[in-house]
Amino acid sequence: MTTTTAPAPLLRRVAAQARFETVAMLRNGEQLLLLVVLPLMGLVGLSLTGMLDAVVPPGAERVDVAVPGVLALCVLSNAFSGQGIQTGFDRRYGVLRLLSTTPLGRGGLIAGKLLAVLAVLAVQYVLVAAVGAALGWRPGVLAVLVSVPVLLLGAAAFTGLGLLLAGTVRAEATLAVTNLVWVLLAAVGGTLFPAGTLPEGPAWLVGLLPSGALGQALRETFLTGAPHPLPLLVLAVWAAGAWAGAVRWFRWS
Repeated sequence: MTTTTAPAPLLRRVAAQARFETVAMLRNGEQLLLLVVLPLMGLVGLSLTGMLDAVVPPGAERVDVAVPGVLALCVLSNAFSGQGIQTGFDRRYGVLRLLSTTPLGRGGLIAGKLLAVLAVLAVQYVLVAAVGAALGWRPGVLAVLVSVPVLLLGAAAFTGLGLLLAGTVRAEATLAVTNLVWVLLAAVGGTLFPAGTLPEGPAWLVGLLPSGALGQALRETFLTGAPHPLPLLVLAVWAAGAWAGAVRWFRWS
């Protein structure tokens, strides 16, 4: 007589997958460099040099402009590059196809990935805030609270974009494209440097990118207390479009 064991409850399955994904990202040396080391190096460099002097508003310090940009870079590194690369290679080696047939299911797998992105983002936020505080960053409590939903919206947009890319092209192409996009968006995409540092035409275009919208929304949050609606609308449009595309074109194998 054979017996069957019932699968664990869905929430427990999703939590286990999220924990596995989080640990895998933080234990990988290359991922750790992308997720933690480079953002913290950027924070120190921007805070101690004059690269942001032209865009520091009166009464603020370099670190006040640097921290929001680095937090936006953390979202880009985590939700887009990190998750995109990991998912792309999981798809290439058949991991996604196998996991999608287990009791976890496709929905549970995606939910686990989303929770892993949020868990890593929480670690990034704490580390950036700690280094920022050591450099003189003193944000208001309200600004910190408002920054959380802004970061969540940015994470939703970039996770959708990362999964859309990972589910439609080869893993090697995903690796190349995500790294190239990371460099471009970090340097001239409004992430680390406000779009106002660019000429008027490119600045307008950068404001319509998810990186530019997230960077602007976070800088406004920490410098003025609340973001304007436009960058939030831009992020919401990107998130909706990315997830609609991922649902439509994502291939599991």
